[in-house]
Amino acid sequence: MSLPPLPHAPGSPRSGGGPRHTGLPPVADGRTVLLVLGSFPGAASLAAQQYYAHPRNHFWPLLAALWPAHPQPADYAGRLQWLLARGLGLWDVYAACEREGSLDAAIRHAQLNDFARLRQRCPGLRAVAHNGGESFRHARAVQAALGLPAHRLPSTSPANASWSFARKLQGWRDVVQAVGLA
Repeated sequence: MSLPPLPHAPGSPRSGGGPRHTGLPPVADGRTVLLVLGSFPGAASLAAQQYYAHPRNHFWPLLAALWPAHPQPADYAGRLQWLLARGLGLWDVYAACEREGSLDAAIRHAQLNDFARLRQRCPGLRAVAHNGGESFRHARAVQAALGLPAHRLPSTSPANASWSFARKLQGWRDVVQAVGLA
């Protein structure tokens, strides 16, 4: 289940970096052990108001492959419950930003999410995993706010085409096993 919206960190003034977008609320609860942080939702995810909504993003197929004994629901609400039941939470490093399109390289004037406040709501949280390089760029700030180990995951984005599905899966499996969720 999604938590109620958290207040975001103070933002930067708008200065021509594209339309200003607000991210999605965290998906986390008291069962969350590992928080997966993306950078910021792409255009398809913002339009659908769903994490990893782009049909070519490997996020949902990778998780289905990690837990084959637990079939992944087809509907989004069911998928979120499925994630939470496995101890996995979702959010992004950025609360809001200016951006044209979906590429991380186009993000401008971003503001970070309030991670310290999220920590209070997730007492069982043991680690953070950054889905891709842009998210991992903020690993130190997130680690300072949460006091937890950080892992870098291979990006599930279709823009990360140089990594095969099998190679991404192994990277994700290693992190999920390291925190005891596999």
